[in-house]
Amino acid sequence: MNSIERRALGGLASLYVFRMLGLFMVLPVLTVYGEGYRDSTPMLLGLAMGAYGLSQAVLQIPLGLLSDRWGRKPVIYTGLALFALGSVIAALTDSVYGLIVGRVLQGCGAIAAAVMALVADLTRDEKRGIAMAIIGASIGVAFMLAVILGPALAGVGGLPAIFWVTAGLALLGGLLVWRLVPTPGAAKRPAVYGSGFRTVVKSGLVWRLVSGAFFSHLLLTALFVALPLVLVDRLDWPASEHWKLYGPLMLGTFLLMLPMMRAAEKSDRVPFALNFACLALIGGSAALLSVSTWMLVVLLAVFFTGFNLLEALLPAQLTRKAPAEARGAATGLYATLQFFGTFVGGSLGGLLFGLGGASAVAALGLVVLLLWMLLWWGLRERA
Repeated sequence: MNSIERRALGGLASLYVFRMLGLFMVLPVLTVYGEGYRDSTPMLLGLAMGAYGLSQAVLQIPLGLLSDRWGRKPVIYTGLALFALGSVIAALTDSVYGLIVGRVLQGCGAIAAAVMALVADLTRDEKRGIAMAIIGASIGVAFMLAVILGPALAGVGGLPAIFWVTAGLALLGGLLVWRLVPTPGAAKRPAVYGSGFRTVVKSGLVWRLVSGAFFSHLLLTALFVALPLVLVDRLDWPASEHWKLYGPLMLGTFLLMLPMMRAAEKSDRVPFALNFACLALIGGSAALLSVSTWMLVVLLAVFFTGFNLLEALLPAQLTRKAPAEARGAATGLYATLQFFGTFVGGSLGGLLFGLGGASAVAALGLVVLLLWMLLWWGLRERA
């Protein structure tokens, strides 16, 4: 990569880390610490967890389109400002409804498609695949750090501490974009959507990959509705100490994922690796039913190995397989379904946890996996 590409990718990958760090940090702690908020119920806490995903899903493509007309950076700055405002509201409230409003506003900063489009603007065609893969890997790094830092921060200052840090990270991300990322000229900014959507919606392979984003994030969010409460209530593990579980678990599974990903790509076994990763997500449902700490740790390790592998492989494969003229449309659709999966997982997980506890959320995970496998198989011939 040349110096402009390195600067752009460094700034935008860092922006992704900061932004996703702020979103992911609440996952392992919201349902535990949220019980102290006024009017809280499992269903409303699940909605608060997934609410940002709904506004993200609704606004991702419109803001991507707006960035084609208005420019990438103005959309990114506006999105970060909304994200910071939502974080401040969530930090100041003591009501579960205020928490939901803050999370919805956080989600209104839907800049993923604009950021991906800016990466495409600032990289050459032959370097774009590796750039998108690095962005995908940065999301995995953010998730790994978030599930470690979230419980530690909440142990010191509760959920408000996480939201204040999140607001600061949004402002820092905007500063990075301003100082590090070049501004592409209007002539260099290709139309990312438009006719590309017609190509995307006709591709079974693209739908196969973007559906993976929906289902994997649905399962992740539903898992974290129930998992923190299982650790506290069933295994007597204080919430402030959960980072001691997540830290080694996430680091170990991330390091395990890297050679698996490299081996799959070098040996042209990516389809096999994706199938393995999908099946590994069954570990999340099984962990919620476990009564043994060690068995729970093993099953979570299986789940997170599969999840991290999907987080790395899916966007990399999407940017390689999608037609060049439809790459922006494909990444916009990917981001939309990813965040919609978060909303569905949080909302359904909270509802079912209130009705039937962790076993109901585990059953949801098994049903979702079955539906995913059927769709995965059905799209195989069309790929």
